[in-house]
Amino acid sequence: MQTMQQTEIPAFLVTLEDAFNTAMISNDVEQISRCITDDWILVTPEAGPVPRSRILGVISSGLLTHATMTKVATHACVAGDVAWVTGRGQNTGTFNEKPMEADEYITDIYRRVDGEWRCMLTHLTPAHGGLQGGL
Repeated sequence: MQTMQQTEIPAFLVTLEDAFNTAMISNDVEQISRCITDDWILVTPEAGPVPRSRILGVISSGLLTHATMTKVATHACVAGDVAWVTGRGQNTGTFNEKPMEADEYITDIYRRVDGEWRCMLTHLTPAHGGLQGGL
């Protein structure tokens, strides 16, 4: 993962994001589960908050697949046992057997659980071709 110098991105967060991306494109529910907490939520513009069980179910069924997933981290913060990273991400795959692709701003919030960092919330916002970091 390439990072930008708007803020220093801790190396362990880059590693976590890379592992999460790899897990998602594996389409392997067990591998994905190792990256997320039991109460992980995905927030999407289309469906709002979606619980872990629903996302893992559609991946397990093959209804949702990912072929590529990349992120460029731009901002991050670590506060005790919680950390977040925000950036721009792109992914491709299929949904309901139809090709899909996304260009989004992504925020992943991580929590340290039993000594291991796991994502507890992923929030997606479509990029719509806007200027990164600009208003």
